[in-house]
Amino acid sequence: MTTRSFGKAVRRTEDLRLITGQGSFTDDAGPNALSLVMVRSPYANARVVSIDVSEAEQLNGVTAILTYEDLPGRLAEPLPLLIPHPSLSAPRTQHILAKDYVRYVGQSVVAIFAADRYIGEDAAERVIVEYEPKVAVVGIDGALGPNLVHDDVPRNVAADHSEHVGDVDSALAEAPHVLELDFEMERSMGSALEGRASHATWDRHSRKLRIQNATQTPTSVRFAVANILEIPDEQVEVFAIDVGGGFGTKVIHPWPEDILTAWGAMNYENSVKFTEDRVEHFISSSHERGQRHHAKVGFDEEGRLLGLDVDFVHDNGAYTPYGMIAPLITATQLPGPYRLPNYRVRFRSVYTNTVQVTPYRGAARPHAVFTMERTMDRIAAFLGIDRSEVRQRNFIQPDEFPYDLGMIFQDGRPAIYDSGDYPEMLNKALSMIEWDSFAERRSEAPPGKRRGIGVACYVEGTGLGPYEGGHVRVETGGKIQVSTGLASSGQGHHTVFAQIVADELGVPFEDVEVVTGDTRRFQYAVGTFASRAAVTSGNAVAEAARLVKEKAIALAADALEANPEDLEIVDGQVQVKGTPVRAIPLSQVAVLANPLRYSFSEAARAATQFAGNGSFDEPPIKPGEDPGLEATGWYSPIRATFASGTHAVEVEIDLATSEVEILRYCVVHDCGRIINPLIVEGQIHGGVAQGIAGALYEQLAYDEDGNLQNASFMDFLMPYCTEIPKIEIDHLETPSPLNPLGIKGAGEAGVIPVSAVIASAIEDAEGFEINQMPLFPSDLHSMRLASGREPA
Repeated sequence: MTTRSFGKAVRRTEDLRLITGQGSFTDDAGPNALSLVMVRSPYANARVVSIDVSEAEQLNGVTAILTYEDLPGRLAEPLPLLIPHPSLSAPRTQHILAKDYVRYVGQSVVAIFAADRYIGEDAAERVIVEYEPKVAVVGIDGALGPNLVHDDVPRNVAADHSEHVGDVDSALAEAPHVLELDFEMERSMGSALEGRASHATWDRHSRKLRIQNATQTPTSVRFAVANILEIPDEQVEVFAIDVGGGFGTKVIHPWPEDILTAWGAMNYENSVKFTEDRVEHFISSSHERGQRHHAKVGFDEEGRLLGLDVDFVHDNGAYTPYGMIAPLITATQLPGPYRLPNYRVRFRSVYTNTVQVTPYRGAARPHAVFTMERTMDRIAAFLGIDRSEVRQRNFIQPDEFPYDLGMIFQDGRPAIYDSGDYPEMLNKALSMIEWDSFAERRSEAPPGKRRGIGVACYVEGTGLGPYEGGHVRVETGGKIQVSTGLASSGQGHHTVFAQIVADELGVPFEDVEVVTGDTRRFQYAVGTFASRAAVTSGNAVAEAARLVKEKAIALAADALEANPEDLEIVDGQVQVKGTPVRAIPLSQVAVLANPLRYSFSEAARAATQFAGNGSFDEPPIKPGEDPGLEATGWYSPIRATFASGTHAVEVEIDLATSEVEILRYCVVHDCGRIINPLIVEGQIHGGVAQGIAGALYEQLAYDEDGNLQNASFMDFLMPYCTEIPKIEIDHLETPSPLNPLGIKGAGEAGVIPVSAVIASAIEDAEGFEINQMPLFPSDLHSMRLASGREPA
């Protein structure tokens, strides 16, 4: 019997190739390509008065220099708004090169095509741009002030959106207790190993534009490039062979450089490459996390939630290429795992003269969880009950699924929780962290140290549509080829999809090879983001494998003179159940599925025209069938699946330095049926590490003129591996009833509750409220002084 690999901790098949330097990243391509170098704005808000490129043009090795005035056709139009929404009343997207005004430091103003990067950088220094600076709008306070980012957008408001469930005003008016609370999370960003990159080649003979791009969405890049360059879709091929991390920045498409490399390749008869450097990644890609919340919560004597009213402001930066998706996710995910009969949320997404904001791993859920979990802790403190108990009293119970929140999720479909067991998840986490015995450990803290413990729960919408597809083909040599349009940027697609197909088809895992992110192999896909790949493409390749299995059994039934119902596939052979000696390998079935005129091998001889197989009353390929042992499967989810989890942490704080040390970190996670525990736990490890970074280390600091003060790894702090604790993980599997595999997403889960749980633990240790993240030692020291709780 074939050894099943679904659910097994199979090591990633892609790792050996990557760690031995055999990866193929975008910057590896085109060593002799022209280099695209951008001249970027040094001002956050200014009018472009004039641009002089004459001196730069004289530099040997410069092919061309473009300003906005040089852009033809649709290249001169604003880049597309990817996700419109009725509440997004004033969307704005940037031009490929600045038209008249720049609105953040780092905006592209001039494009230089040069023989290499060095010449391009030298030329950039010779470009003279005259600016007329204006007052910069920085931060949420700046956005709510009198100055404007876009002169035609009143109050800097891109979107003003409200949703509600129940009668919040009555609930708060009648509640025995009401608290008003304020919370804030500052800006941060993903720091992928590989920045944005694109390499384009134009083949004038085949009239094909071939683009290798460090993207999470190859298909969408293909359509966007074709649309803006005004060429047919079929002339554009996009592939993302290896991508060194995405984290949301590489979901955006197209970036100005994507279009310019493609246009340059077509016009200068040379391949063109752009590779973003680290400073550019800080000042000209995308950020996230900046929100400020005001919450008003009503509850009874037992701590049960009666009503919650939340009003928050979202700093969207200078443009809205991804619409208002980030704050919309915050709004709809804020109730978390709790029964909340009356809930109202309003947000304003506001413009500032800073880098545009788009979803970053966790995609605005950390803000929601921070607000909700901090609120639950405040209720517990007010009533003098245990923080875990107030959560247990408010959980949605397992027998209440499916549970309708009464809201519309980011995919435009109802937010309905499909499955889960939140009480059991919390119980597991409390047991892991040894919650009940913490008082004893607190008393054992060394002199000059304080210890605290925290807990936080969350729910995460995953597996969004609209669809994904996958193709499975059995080669005549016996190998199974799987292709999907999704790009992989570290998720383990090659391994996970191979596990799914191996089990569905009944073949050894080692015989399955997976190709991802190549529109030449699979033309249609949505993309790798929003914790959706396993759910959507996983179910698609499973369906394709089932179709191949059906076809293989039908063909083998003729060859073995057996009923299809009596056949099974075991270890890559179609055999009669209970009589394994009557069998035919899938490789031979693949030959039978593709009858040839010529015999190239012993196996192929059985499928030639004189082999005498089949009936002479019908053609070799029956009507309605296709040659080859292959099939394409599609999966389109009816709505999102909802993963969930509970994190618990124990910290120790040095009272002299205010440094926070994480002593233990425990995670209980539910992503439905687990395909590969090793990969799921790797995703959780990475997410928790990024969450710790966002809670204690990372913050993008702008000055009043809109200059990013820490646009390098010298000043933007990231934790070392020595500062990430051992992460203890347990799993709960509540299969999703919404898809055949019963799975939910896992890619973003680790990061979502980290700020909330660390704040809970610090507050427990220090005895004063923690309402903001990130929290640096200097912040903690100032809070301690303000609270009057001096070190003992």
